Amino acid sequence: MTTTVERNAGRAPSGRRPTRPPAPVHPPLPWATAVAAGLAVLLAGAPVTAIVQGSVWPVQSALAIVPVVVVGLLLHRVGTAAVVIGQLVTVLLLLTVLFTENGVLGVLPGPAALGEFGALLQRAGEQIDTSTAPVLATPEIRFLVTAAFGLLGVGVYVAAVCTSAPAAAGVPLLAVFAVPAALADELLPWWAMVAATAGFGVLLVAGASTGRGRAGVGGGVVAVAVLVALAVGAGAGFVGTAGRFDGNGAGGSSTNSIGLSPFTALRGQLDQSAPVELFRVRGLDRPVYLRALTLREYVPGIGWQASPPAPGARLPGALPGEVVAPGDLADVDIENIAFRDYWLPLYGEPLEVSGLPEDQWQYDSGAGTGYTIRPRAEEGWQQRALLPAPTADDLRAAEGGEGVGPEYLIASNIDERVAAIAAEVTANASTGFDRAIALQDYFAGPATQFRYSLQTAPGNGDDALVEFLTVGRTGYCEQFASAMATMLRTVGVPSRVAVGFTGGTEIADYRSISTKDAHAWVEAWFPGIGWTTFDPTPLTDGRAITPPYVEQAQGQAGGEQDSTLPDELSPEDDIDPQSLPQQQLDEQTTPPPPSTTTEEQSGGLPLWPFAALLLLVVVVGAPAGLRILHRRRRLAAARAGGPDAASAAWSEVLAESLDRHVPVPPTDTVRGAARRLVREHRLDDRAQQALRAIVTAVEASWYGDAHPTPATLDAAVRAVAAGIGAGSGLTLRQRLLPKSVMTRRPKAAQVPEPVEAAPEL
Repeated sequence: MTTTVERNAGRAPSGRRPTRPPAPVHPPLPWATAVAAGLAVLLAGAPVTAIVQGSVWPVQSALAIVPVVVVGLLLHRVGTAAVVIGQLVTVLLLLTVLFTENGVLGVLPGPAALGEFGALLQRAGEQIDTSTAPVLATPEIRFLVTAAFGLLGVGVYVAAVCTSAPAAAGVPLLAVFAVPAALADELLPWWAMVAATAGFGVLLVAGASTGRGRAGVGGGVVAVAVLVALAVGAGAGFVGTAGRFDGNGAGGSSTNSIGLSPFTALRGQLDQSAPVELFRVRGLDRPVYLRALTLREYVPGIGWQASPPAPGARLPGALPGEVVAPGDLADVDIENIAFRDYWLPLYGEPLEVSGLPEDQWQYDSGAGTGYTIRPRAEEGWQQRALLPAPTADDLRAAEGGEGVGPEYLIASNIDERVAAIAAEVTANASTGFDRAIALQDYFAGPATQFRYSLQTAPGNGDDALVEFLTVGRTGYCEQFASAMATMLRTVGVPSRVAVGFTGGTEIADYRSISTKDAHAWVEAWFPGIGWTTFDPTPLTDGRAITPPYVEQAQGQAGGEQDSTLPDELSPEDDIDPQSLPQQQLDEQTTPPPPSTTTEEQSGGLPLWPFAALLLLVVVVGAPAGLRILHRRRRLAAARAGGPDAASAAWSEVLAESLDRHVPVPPTDTVRGAARRLVREHRLDDRAQQALRAIVTAVEASWYGDAHPTPATLDAAVRAVAAGIGAGSGLTLRQRLLPKSVMTRRPKAAQVPEPVEAAPEL
């Protein structure tokens, strides 16, 4: 039995079916899938915030991903090979513009720019190897993030768009998520989990709109992605450490080598926006420096370097005491909160260490360093320590280098300009101890011209130290400790640089030591007493520790003095400004640097995840929102009547069908299209009558110039839409990605242009 519309369907009123040349049909650009792929990369990388400080990395990753997506769309119709080549070239040009100064014409990467790339990668590797997560967002780390996300964006784009295998693109995204999750000491924040999950969700939605894709290619992509993920996971095992041993085990010989940049690790801890508690120490009645390792080798042009530790006594156990110096005995309990490293921080001269697992740790008594061949995080350990407490007179009486290795006195490799300054500073000092006091006061005394600041470039090699001593006079503990230790050697005092932590903060029955307490200082050797602490860094934040013998020497030199500069001068301080060094006057009159952001001060929730989630909602909901706007515009035009009413009504009917993946071929007449709609959507009688009214109005408007009057078609359009919905419901994917919005159809298929009717045959 034929339906009502089918019986009335047939020829156009003119008696001849209007014909026109077929409109060229180009495959639509997959902009939705491309945008989804780029957004998925950015969202899946949210956990990177756990291993890179601040909100710099989202900006860098977006700078890489957006050009990759744009270039991919521009070259989509050329072919996959052109897309990949174009995207890789884009990433290369972007890195040249952002991170080098030697690009040809500022854009093209020449040999010099490629050399800069290599240097940036090398320094980034050093920072990763020696820093504690989250690392500082230095230019090297920003370069690494931009390059990594750019290449990842290319891979995900090819998988999701070019090969129509978006599910395979989820594998490298999983690696991006898994690496920070494995390296972060604490649980990832909830917003990072939500953002990463949303990224995978975007890919799944995009994959549903691309169909089955190419299974063979997708499988190959998955295999390659798994191998890449395994390589990345295996290679990231050393992130967050302070060094690396390569040797033959706990009983290894001196052939063990160490690749370490301890000052990079130190600065990485000091630069953290939110301090992380590392230890809780009980059993100390006064603040004492906690030593992790010492540096004895000064390399010209490079600076102080760690040397391979010598085989030593196994821990736990008693340690042979080599020095019988005056001091205090202390039984110290160290509770480890968040410290994982190759080094075992210890106080003073350790006499016995307990609470450690067997055959994992050793103690090099010559270097004063406890170490292991693999980074470990022990729950805690106990130590009986001798805390040296010599008097100033004891130290003045201890002269020479007896009892210490000659390597601690090597001065022939130190720049002669450094030696000249040391000789001038210590000209009036008659003993080794007095020379040490003179040098410490030179850097940290009341009349110093030096200033502590983390806003300085690292460096402790020859040229860097000369510049620090003669021009900059601003640095952090690396420069101060490095300079004083080298200067001590030039005046005959054995010296080394110690790296560890200051005394921390007293809380209840323990002292809390955090990353903000990371520090470097100087240890000088005095026969019969041993290694003695001196701190040349002019700290003004309360972290400085002044040993009793330093206070005695300063008091004997001219009254009780603080060895550090005051934090600020109050109005009550009756000080003649003319007596202050110009550097100190400049500091008082110069406005303080801008404070850190609220996020950095509070360590609270950053705003960018919410912005990313909002962007996700906007992107995912954009097609559905456009569909709603199109529907409202067409219904309004149909309701208004006039020349555009019939076309708007017919376009909305076709859009309702297309959203359910039932397109109308461009060659169909209006009545032929109507028969197709009735058949495919199983329209009831009411919907068929409404559709017949629309078809009649369309034919009259297009071919007879008789346009609908106001308020005659909008109700019919709603009735047809209701009938289509009753016969063919919409899935979630069809609602989120309506086909009428996602597919651009030739204009002639939806709104045919009027043609002159031919006489009916």
